[in-house]
Order: sequence, then C-alpha cells, then structure tokens
Amino acid sequence: MTENSRVARIWHGWTTAENADVYQAVVEGEVFPGILERHIPGLVGAHLMRDDEVVDEEVEFTTIIWFERLEDVKIFMGEDYRRAHLPESARAVLKRFDSEARHFHVLGYFS
Repeated sequence: MTENSRVARIWHGWTTAENADVYQAVVEGEVFPGILERHIPGLVGAHLMRDDEVVDEEVEFTTIIWFERLEDVKIFMGEDYRRAHLPESARAVLKRFDSEARHFHVLGYFS
C-alpha cells in the first residue's frame, strides 16, 4: 500500500423503516452538500448506499466518502479523524450508528 493511494472512508448507520426516507433526504439534501461546500483538498466525492432489506426492523445505510490521501481525511475531520461525522439532523433519525468510520486504501479496481 502506498501513502498516495486513494482512501475510502466507510461508515454505517441504521434507522427504522419509517425513518429511512427521511434519513436519506437529510444526507442527500444537507450532509453531503455541506461536506462538498467546504471544498476540502483531496475530497473526491461521496456515495450513499441503502440496503433493500429490512432486518430486525432496521434499514442499514452505508456511506463512502472518497479522498486522495489519508492526510486529506484529517483535514476534513481533524486529528481524531476516525470519529463519525454526524450532524444532529442525521443523528435525530438514526436508531444506531458506528461511532467511528473505517478507512481503506484502494489497491486496485477491476472490471
């Protein structure tokens, strides 16, 4: 793994089936635009994924925010870069969530 490889910041949150559309709207309408408006160096983009299945009355969401380098993640989050980025509007409709994001260096892409 090289220091210059792209980094995927991956995080999970779960909400009730009733709040799933609300959470999705908050992320798409507030959270991601708020991140993009900061013009963070090395920020490549973001994905929101929603599980089709409801398991134990919960809907799982996964976010991936892409950065050029781990140092760019630290610009976004500070030295405690692993902590979840979770504005109150998103937190209010989640049932539970990961307290920390995980960071993976992208080694390759094959299709």
